[in-house]
Amino acid sequence: MIRFERLNAYRLMWLFVFFDLPTETKTDRKNYAQFRKRLQKDGFSMMQYSVYVRHCASAESADVHKKRVRKMLPPKGQVSMMMITDKQYGLMENFWAKTRRELPPAPNQLELF
Repeated sequence: MIRFERLNAYRLMWLFVFFDLPTETKTDRKNYAQFRKRLQKDGFSMMQYSVYVRHCASAESADVHKKRVRKMLPPKGQVSMMMITDKQYGLMENFWAKTRRELPPAPNQLELF
């Protein structure tokens, strides 16, 4: 018997990439731009200037993207990654000045049954 796990807020994951990269030299700026472009090419969206986030269907999928980020690390600077569940992501509060804004909805997931 085949058992299918339904996608839920505890299985869906969000992968955050935080970075602080130098931009003093022309080479540093090039490495910074390449890193950002590679993140975007891999499906990450900018949340803040040095914070990118990607929705993943599972922890296994997030692990694949973590490995990709490790391969694209620039030669200088600090890069951190954090994985949280969709449920935890939904508890996040965002403010622009003193105005609270809701998070954008998670991407639609295709579920076959």
